Amino acid sequence: MSDHFDVVVIGGGPGGYVAAIRAAQLGFKTACVEERGALGGTCLNVGCIPSKALLHSSELFEELSHAEAHGIKASGIKLDLKAMLKRKDEVVEGLTKGIEGLFKKNKVEYIKGHGIVMGKGEVAVKPSGKEAPHSLKAKHIIIATGSSVIDLPGVKIDEKQIVSSTGALSLSKVPGKLVVIGGGVIGLELGSVWRRLGAEVEVVEFLDHITPGQDAEISRQFQKILEKQGITFRLGTKVTGAKISAKGVALTVEPAKGGKEETISGDVVLVCIGRKPNTANLGLAEAGVKTDERGRVAVDAHYRTNVEGIYAIGDVIPGPMLAHKAEEDGVACVEGIAGQKPHVDYGLVPGVIYTYPEVASVGKTEEQLKADGRAYNVGKFPFLANSRARAVGKSEGFVKILADKATDQVLGVHIIGPQAGTMIAEVVTAMEFSASAEDIARICHSHPDLNEAIKEAALAVAGRAIHI
Repeated sequence: MSDHFDVVVIGGGPGGYVAAIRAAQLGFKTACVEERGALGGTCLNVGCIPSKALLHSSELFEELSHAEAHGIKASGIKLDLKAMLKRKDEVVEGLTKGIEGLFKKNKVEYIKGHGIVMGKGEVAVKPSGKEAPHSLKAKHIIIATGSSVIDLPGVKIDEKQIVSSTGALSLSKVPGKLVVIGGGVIGLELGSVWRRLGAEVEVVEFLDHITPGQDAEISRQFQKILEKQGITFRLGTKVTGAKISAKGVALTVEPAKGGKEETISGDVVLVCIGRKPNTANLGLAEAGVKTDERGRVAVDAHYRTNVEGIYAIGDVIPGPMLAHKAEEDGVACVEGIAGQKPHVDYGLVPGVIYTYPEVASVGKTEEQLKADGRAYNVGKFPFLANSRARAVGKSEGFVKILADKATDQVLGVHIIGPQAGTMIAEVVTAMEFSASAEDIARICHSHPDLNEAIKEAALAVAGRAIHI
């Protein structure tokens, strides 16, 4: 193995492996250091991908259990949890092996071990086995080590009865009751999985609403739909402690604003209160690399740290902790190193919650526009009036478009409904080109299809929707 490289990437998650491949495509001799023993990072191994596999499997199980509305009489439907989890693991394994194949194709050197920044131009690698540590020389070092679960004081995760998102992906049986601490994306997705498979699910959230940062109207509608599905919510509530026993877990809670303490119980507790950057034990302080009070690496617009030749991308720098955002970081970072002039508009990074219905958004919320003092028009269209949604029996939710009152430029789009995560791509593209609502309204959309709801919402901005 060579120990001299143009680019060494520390971390093989979505940001890291994409950066490594793009660097190799640009002609750089590249290595990627990853300590997990499998490429793809949290996203592929214990995050985005396995959770989406379980979300689809559990949705299919629920649909088959309620197929009579479509004239399909199915009996004897049973859950084989072991087989469902095996399929999830096979999906993950296949994709991780696929990234290894991409590394070989692009001549990226894959080095297994823990990378430590030794200063400008040097990375020390501690192998996961018994091999001695060795040094890599690099003109450019990219830190792409991702993020991990934030711990909750008084609630110790054991990945058995009190689990993180990792443990929630591999429960050996469906819990009688699952208590989810945190009403954000991860908690609601995994809560949905186990609710569909038969668990009673209660979500405890510190704030007085779920999905922090989401457009408030969408958030309220989302909660109503999830409640109709059987998930219960305890909002404005603080968890202060947990006791594990043979009977389950007893959580002590109290109103977030102060008040009488209560106890709620569950067979399994899932802790999902956020994530923190993986910047400890990387040698950053010793190398002189500056971080902020949250442990995030400080970078400029070109992902450069204060130490020449050292860069950082993805979850370890400020911005949304999303796999697709990290990928864009990685590509832009190495293209900048190559002398190109890449650009990423971080105001147009879409966010998706893969429950049913899905929730997808991009750009500004109504609350943000009001805070900015920006005048805007709103166009909404319900899936109940969309012919394709009615035909497939998935008509909950709506599309909401926010456009500048004076120029009609689209400022934000929020969708709650079937395939919202796929549909959002159309408006992201339009917004990248500073499209107006009228631009979207004048595009011919296929019929009958779900994305006609986007066209109708765009028409509704000017008060001229056809089908409502």
